[in-house]
Amino acid sequence: MQVTETLAEGLKREYKVVISAADIDEKVGARLEKLKDEVRIPGFRPGKVPTSLVKKRFGQAVLGEVLQNALQDSSKQALDERGLRPAAQPDVEVVSFEEGKDLEYDLKLEILPEIEPIAFEEIELERVVVEPTDEQVQEGLDRLAQQQRSTKPLEEERPAASGDVLVVDFKGTVDGEAFPGMEAEDHHLELGSNSFVAGFEEQLVGKNKGDDVEVRVTFPEAYGNEKLAGKEAVFQVQVKDVLQAVPAAIDDELAKSLGQESLDELKERLRESLSNEYQQASRSLIKRKLLDALAERASFPAPEKLVDMEFGGIWQRIEEDRKADRLDEEDKGKDEETLKREYRAIAERRVRLGLLLAEVGRQEAIEVSQEELQQALIGEMRRYPGQEQALFEFYQKNPAALANLRGPLLEEKVVDHILEKAKVSERTTDRDGLMAELEAIDSAPEVPSQASSEAAAPAPESAPESAPESDAVAPADEAAAAKTDAGADEDSGKGA
Repeated sequence: MQVTETLAEGLKREYKVVISAADIDEKVGARLEKLKDEVRIPGFRPGKVPTSLVKKRFGQAVLGEVLQNALQDSSKQALDERGLRPAAQPDVEVVSFEEGKDLEYDLKLEILPEIEPIAFEEIELERVVVEPTDEQVQEGLDRLAQQQRSTKPLEEERPAASGDVLVVDFKGTVDGEAFPGMEAEDHHLELGSNSFVAGFEEQLVGKNKGDDVEVRVTFPEAYGNEKLAGKEAVFQVQVKDVLQAVPAAIDDELAKSLGQESLDELKERLRESLSNEYQQASRSLIKRKLLDALAERASFPAPEKLVDMEFGGIWQRIEEDRKADRLDEEDKGKDEETLKREYRAIAERRVRLGLLLAEVGRQEAIEVSQEELQQALIGEMRRYPGQEQALFEFYQKNPAALANLRGPLLEEKVVDHILEKAKVSERTTDRDGLMAELEAIDSAPEVPSQASSEAAAPAPESAPESAPESDAVAPADEAAAAKTDAGADEDSGKGA
């Protein structure tokens, strides 16, 4: 094999690779000899089939197999010998080949950039600490009591108000045609619950028991059923009864109905839940600030191919949001060139962060254990009740999808590792203060909140399609393919 470097510019490398005809012929001959002992041809004993006959029948298929293996093996050898770490799958383009002649091809790739170590101990961060208050625990109790509410007839008949439960029969049509799911009898509808299409419940406020009402609503443009999306619907509604919703009493019986021994124990569980919630919010905040600090220090070049892939995913979502009229108000006033420039900068940030976190994980030998991966898989399966077995089999058959579970776990461990080295102080605040800080950092310009997905094999019809969210994108062949949920607003492309 002869390898000649033809380009070394920045991260880009190109090589001309020549594999001699003699080497190809030798591999083809060896494969035919092996195949001779495997094939079964009438009239010949096993292993006694003439090589000439095997070549006549299978020669072209064997040649194709040998060429494919030669391309893979020789390109890997060329990279290994030069100590190159490709940022993405190299491009291989055959320049010339004829049977009996040399195989010549071009090998093009981008390598991973050199990443200088960062002095993590020089990064100063602040962790916000929030403790749940008695008032917040009481708010939680009130919500539970409302969720466990019952209904009772009105003591005196009156018009329906928000919060009341109506017993209704309804039947809807679009352009005079009835569709499945648009009719029901004795349906209990809570006014103000927003469980129906926008505008439906509001038109029933003020109605009385026995009223027949014509309700007109328009389905959203982004409605799941394409036949109904953006269409006006007419519902004939009969109000059969108006019931009053009564919250459950906040006592030991409420606690027992929720699986706790007493009201005091329920309060303690609520306090723990709130504490975990605030800790997670605080974690998101400090992680986001850490990523911003790392992004400022990640000045190395980003492989263009990775940026193109990441930008392509972002821009596809932007196009979808534009068609569905879901773009941020700020973005609606920008021309396409401006939007592409801004979102490409976001893609570059994500790639650099991913490469940086991946490199820290590699250098520090941070790994995800099989037990941790198993727990993540169990958690993913719980998200899709009834599809657990299909999802399990999907991940078994798709290593790339399993890597999508490993990536976020590894990233969290890398982030923890960096936080342990950074200068982290603590500051106490209240819930509103924490939420205000999260909102403020989520609205910072030029910082992405849109999750970016790793390249993953498509999910089969029997399994839900899922991909982890990220503000960092690492090369697919890196064990530490870092991912981050900084920002967490999946519906906006930036601004988190």
